[in-house]
Amino acid sequence: MLREIIRCRGHENVRATHKSTLEFTKEDYLTPRGDCILCIEADKGINDLSGEFKAALKAGKKLLIRIRVGDLIDEVLAEGSPQLILDHDHSMVIRKSTYVDGRTLAVRANKAARDIDRRIVELLRDPETRAEIELIILD
Repeated sequence: MLREIIRCRGHENVRATHKSTLEFTKEDYLTPRGDCILCIEADKGINDLSGEFKAALKAGKKLLIRIRVGDLIDEVLAEGSPQLILDHDHSMVIRKSTYVDGRTLAVRANKAARDIDRRIVELLRDPETRAEIELIILD
């Protein structure tokens, strides 16, 4: 099983209201305009993922994104694509659409930021809250 773990933290400006994207970022700040961002100071960006993991995404494999904050878990299903570029230092964006740029981790997701469990979003409005994002390639 191919998997990657990303650790990140909350921020007072987490809103997670975007209707078509969900983002995790290595940046250490968040403006109120960043309404797709769920957490900041991620310990990985797309460039930090293994070559094997990226190859599976480019082969169109399905991706399970498991978001864990304390005892709460939410899951997002998305897909890889041969069109993925997978080349960005700071961000990972999961999209409901099929749009691809360097920050795109996966497309055709079943959830965006606004669909994430609001209890998780509320906890991530506290900069002290830590989240674990597990990325799992499904065969």
